[in-house]
Amino acid sequence: MSETATSSGTGSGSTLTDTRFLAWAVAGLALFAVEAPALISFVTGFLADAVAAFPTSYATTAADFFAGIERAVIDLPTLLSRDVVPNQGYWNGDRWVGTFLGLSPAASWAIRVALVYAYAFACLGWLAVGYQLYRRRYRTADWTPRDDVVDRFRGHSWGKFGLVVVFLFVTMAVFAPTLGPTTVDQNMRNSYSYEMQYWNADAQEVQTTLVGEANRNSQSAGDSANVGPFSYDDYGRYHPFGTMPTGRDLFTFIVVGSRISLIIGVLSVALSALLATSLALLAAYYKGRVDLSLVLLSDAVMAMPQLLLLIMLSTVLADTWIGGIYSGGFVLALIFAGTGWTYMWRSVRGPALQVSERSWIDAARSFGQTPTTIMRQHMLPYVTGYLLIYGSMTLGGAIISIAGLSYLGLGVAPPTPEWGRAINLGQNYVSTGSWHISLIPGILITIVVTGFNALGDGIRDAIDPQSDSATGEAAGRGGGA
Repeated sequence: MSETATSSGTGSGSTLTDTRFLAWAVAGLALFAVEAPALISFVTGFLADAVAAFPTSYATTAADFFAGIERAVIDLPTLLSRDVVPNQGYWNGDRWVGTFLGLSPAASWAIRVALVYAYAFACLGWLAVGYQLYRRRYRTADWTPRDDVVDRFRGHSWGKFGLVVVFLFVTMAVFAPTLGPTTVDQNMRNSYSYEMQYWNADAQEVQTTLVGEANRNSQSAGDSANVGPFSYDDYGRYHPFGTMPTGRDLFTFIVVGSRISLIIGVLSVALSALLATSLALLAAYYKGRVDLSLVLLSDAVMAMPQLLLLIMLSTVLADTWIGGIYSGGFVLALIFAGTGWTYMWRSVRGPALQVSERSWIDAARSFGQTPTTIMRQHMLPYVTGYLLIYGSMTLGGAIISIAGLSYLGLGVAPPTPEWGRAINLGQNYVSTGSWHISLIPGILITIVVTGFNALGDGIRDAIDPQSDSATGEAAGRGGGA
C-alpha cells in the first residue's frame, strides 16, 4: 500500500514538474516570437556590417547573405515595433495625428519605452524562473557551491545596484532603434531625404518640410537658440534629452551610441580575457622560463604609453580595410585587447598558480592526461570567477576609453554616434541653456561605469566572501609578478 502511494506521489510530482517546465518553455517561445524579427535583424545586421569590411569575395557573398536576411525580416511586425506605438505625428490644430491612439508624442514615446523595459524585465524574470526550476526540480545534487554564490549575491545591495544599471544599459543598447523618438536614418544619415508635416501656428495650417531643414531650425546653441530636455521643438517633435548643436535628437544619438560602446567594450574584454586566460594557464602549468617570459612580456606591454599607442594605431589603420569594420570599432577593440590583456593576466595568474599546486592536478598528470586537458578541465573552472570579476570592471574602463577617444575626434568614425562626441560638441555650452548636450552623456557614462564596477564588486564578494579591495589586489599580484 505504501509503495503504491509512494509511486503515485512520485508520478504526480513528475507530472507537476513537467507541467511547470512546459509552461516555462511556452513562455520563452512567446517572448522570443513577439520580438524574433527585431532580434534576428540586430544579429544579421551586425554580421553584415562586420563581414562586409573584409576584402574577399567570400566576405562579400556572406555579407550579402546576412543583409538579405536582415531585409527579409526588418519589416515584419513585432510587439515593440515603432509602427505599433508610433510617436511621430503632427498637430492639426485640433488633435494629434499619426501618434499612438491620438496621444501626444511625449506620451506615445513614454508608452513605447515602458513596453520595451517591461519586455526586458519579463525576459529577466523568465531566466530567473528557469534557474529556480532547474535548481529545485531537475538538478541531481541538492546543493552546489554555486548556490551559495547566488545567494550571497542576492544579499549584496551594491552588486544588485550594479546589475540593475548594467541591465538597463544593455536593454538600451539592444533596443536602441525602438527607444529613440526618431530613427538614425532620419535623424543623422539622410535627414534631407525625409519629409515631415507640422502645424504652422502663424498660417494656421499643416505644412510640409524636410527633416533636415527642421533639424537646422531646432539647434541647441546656447541661450539664444535652445531645445532643452523634455520639450518640443517648433515642429511639434518631442525631444526627451533636447537637441544637439546640429538640431539632431540627443536621446536617439545616445541610445544608438550605447550600442556602439557596448559592442566594442564586450569584444575588447572578450579578446583580452581569452588571451589573458590562455597565457595565465600556460604560465601556471609550466612555470619556470615560460612564466618568466610572460612576466617580462607583460611588463614590456604595460610600459608602452597606451594613449599614444591608441592614437597612433587608430590613425594609421583608419583608412585600411580593417578600419572600416564597424566604423573603426573593431580596430579599437583589437587595440584595447592588445594593450589591456596584461592587467587581466596578472589578476588571473595568481589564482592559476594556486590551483596548479593542488593535489588533483598531480593526480591528473599521473593518470596521463594531456596538459591541454588539465588546463581546460581542472584549472580553467577555478579561474572563471576571477574573469567575471575583472572582466566586468575592465568593461567600464573600456567604455570610458572609447568615449575619451571620441571626445578627441579619434576612434569611432562619424557620423556613427558615440557618447564622447556628444560631450565634445556641447563643451562650449556647458554654462548656457544648452548644458544638456555635454552633461547628460557625461552623467550617463559615470553611472554606467559605476554600475559595471559595482557588479564586479558584487560578483567578487559573492565568490569569495572574505575578499575586499586589498585582498583582491593581493590576489592579482599572486606569484610575485
